[in-house]
Amino acid sequence: MKILKASLMERCIGCHGCSLACARLVHNRLSWNTCGIRIRSSGGLSTGFEAVTCVACDPPPCAAVCPTGAFLSRKGGGVLVKKRLCIRCGDCADACPVDAIHIDDQGSPFVCIHCGQCVSFCPHECLEMIEKNPAVETTDEPEENQ
Repeated sequence: MKILKASLMERCIGCHGCSLACARLVHNRLSWNTCGIRIRSSGGLSTGFEAVTCVACDPPPCAAVCPTGAFLSRKGGGVLVKKRLCIRCGDCADACPVDAIHIDDQGSPFVCIHCGQCVSFCPHECLEMIEKNPAVETTDEPEENQ
């Protein structure tokens, strides 16, 4: 399962192309308030930018606290959102450990669903879709020296 990773943010110029692509292509809107990825200053213009996005928790705490089942656990981590079931209580945003669920002016939650639509809209290739590493299994057998 692939997830979105903002691996080269030192290249980011803060254009918000990824945010607007998410809002338009994924949520059929055009606003920074209705996207699953947020770009913000990491402390001032001279220090660069950071992407605030879902880190694909497995299991996701936002889904665990959703009283209606609007947030569903996605195989491999992260969530899928059924907007029609959402009652706009905000419990999902409160439960997110990385503050990646954004609530718009009407109380609707927006979170990255790891679809990758934003990646091609980044002019400096700061974003990429990567395979999420499965948990590393450990054994009791000692490693052989080579």
